Amino acid sequence: MEDNNVRLRELIVSDKPKVAKLINNKKIWDNVRDYIPYPYDQDDAETFILGTKEKLPRQALAIVFNDELCGVISLIVQDDIYKRSAEIGYWIGEPYWGKGIATKAVALITHYGFKKLNLIRIYAGIFEYNTASMHVLEKNGYKKEAIFQKAVFKNNQIWDEHRYFILNENAVKKYNMS
Repeated sequence: MEDNNVRLRELIVSDKPKVAKLINNKKIWDNVRDYIPYPYDQDDAETFILGTKEKLPRQALAIVFNDELCGVISLIVQDDIYKRSAEIGYWIGEPYWGKGIATKAVALITHYGFKKLNLIRIYAGIFEYNTASMHVLEKNGYKKEAIFQKAVFKNNQIWDEHRYFILNENAVKKYNMS
């Protein structure tokens, strides 16, 4: 999947030094789930990368900008009655911020989720202070669905979570007509 100078590809074990270097950044960790360790080392990166191999088709992919790995994006497919929905998550290394990479990566994985994973709905939960991520989603047609009041406990503080979503309208029509 590619959009000019941004593409998504499978993560490989040789990515571990770059992944570890980029994500081992408090500014990034402040905007992701706590299951991502901080500090983050190459062993953490290797464990993560090997774990991405367990799901086919792939749900976590490397974001590459001008042939350099610069972040990771994933779709966490839900189960049971939510099996046609996925939560999107992504991070970009700080040296690559402000270049429109996240916007292109979200567009690519949204298309991938709808076409390859046959998803109907993709959603994201964004911490109230992460307005940059909110703008990335909005540029890609995601709509704000709700604000979950004081739903997130991060860095010993309680924050609102802004919930965004996008629908695969063609799939919705197809299933509602059956």
